[in-house]
Amino acid sequence: MRKKRNFDELRRWMVEVQLRSRGIKDKRVLDAFLRIPRHEFVWPVDAPSAYGDHPMPIGHGQTISQPYMVALMTEKLDLRGDEKVLEIGTGSGYQAAILSLL
Repeated sequence: MRKKRNFDELRRWMVEVQLRSRGIKDKRVLDAFLRIPRHEFVWPVDAPSAYGDHPMPIGHGQTISQPYMVALMTEKLDLRGDEKVLEIGTGSGYQAAILSLL
């Protein structure tokens, strides 16, 4: 239980410090980031640093993008909920998971 709570706290910290404080305002985007467990999209050994302000390796020369970049790109799409999104080169699936909630 302690681990889950710690990841929940890290996720809230990421949203407040990295996203909201840098101008991400769309409540649906912020809520999606609060709901999606980023640490489950990286190698287990890297999970403790999954909420840091940096991209992370996910294998095969690919990375999961920095949280702020994912949020910025997502917010700029200005999705309203009735669109279909084709994401190519999804890598870990984190961006697709965020988009699925919008």
